[in-house]
Amino acid sequence: MTKECRLLLRGIINRFTLFLLLILLTLLSLLIGVKQIPLSDLGHLSQTQLHIILTSRIPRTISILISGSTLALAGLIMQQMMQNKFVSPTTAGTMDWAKLGILIAMIWFPQENILIKLAFAVLLSIGGTFLFVKLIQLIRFKEVIFVPLMGIMLGGIVSSFTTFMALQTNTVQSVGNWLNGNFAIITSGRYEILYLSIPLLILTYIFANHFTIAGMGKDFSNNLGVNYERIIHIGLFITATITALVVVTVGTLPFLGLIVPNIVAIFRGDHLKHALPQTAMLGAIFVLFSDIIGRLVVYPYEINIGLTIGVFGTVIFLIMLLKGRRHYAN
Repeated sequence: MTKECRLLLRGIINRFTLFLLLILLTLLSLLIGVKQIPLSDLGHLSQTQLHIILTSRIPRTISILISGSTLALAGLIMQQMMQNKFVSPTTAGTMDWAKLGILIAMIWFPQENILIKLAFAVLLSIGGTFLFVKLIQLIRFKEVIFVPLMGIMLGGIVSSFTTFMALQTNTVQSVGNWLNGNFAIITSGRYEILYLSIPLLILTYIFANHFTIAGMGKDFSNNLGVNYERIIHIGLFITATITALVVVTVGTLPFLGLIVPNIVAIFRGDHLKHALPQTAMLGAIFVLFSDIIGRLVVYPYEINIGLTIGVFGTVIFLIMLLKGRRHYAN
């Protein structure tokens, strides 16, 4: 068997394993909750069980799958274009800008529906992300760790301003749902806005090769006939819009766009198009697992998904940093 065939077979096995794990966790997500639904009851569900599955469990699980996969892909795109493995919607401040947009919509249009909040969140996310990129481009020295530090500082300023505005307008409790991710609030009729991210996923796949080329630098892209500035703008638009959609619906999910693309890159390399399926599946698996753990640890209560992802994400990220340090030391 040639080397190419072995690599292809390994890729198929990895995808198949991730797919099986994704199906298993999805089934567990549908069955686990305050109202337990035994696996043996799936063939003859009662009216109460059917109502719970249709109005709560299915919307929640779909939200988890879409949020996990899209945010992981958003992180992958940002890391590819910024040529930095520490950049993500969290470390670039994109999520903080989205929260500010939601707060402004709540203050100016308190009676409007979620689409108004989404519009403000998207506009602020796009504007804030472009501001971050422009600041990085103006800085002559672009050390690997300096770029995310700049994003974290910018995000911290925006987050502090958001908290100040919330205190001044007595909206701290109202905006609390968007400060920490929470899938417990997801029910039928409140999550469908996430479907808007599907066209963005298709757009990501279409421009995947262009994002890979843009990640190699402006001169390299221009030599291959790729409009570097336009591709960067398209990528930032996709990542900012995806982030705003997730924040408006379920709140912030830290670390997801940071660690998942790095884990996939270890096994699949930096070619974005080849890494898309594994990144999407692993992102969904990570959020599913964290959500299930959050539902079981203090059962029948549950822990916010933002907290569980933060704990697991911190541990995984520290392990990756330590292993990376040993690797480069050797």
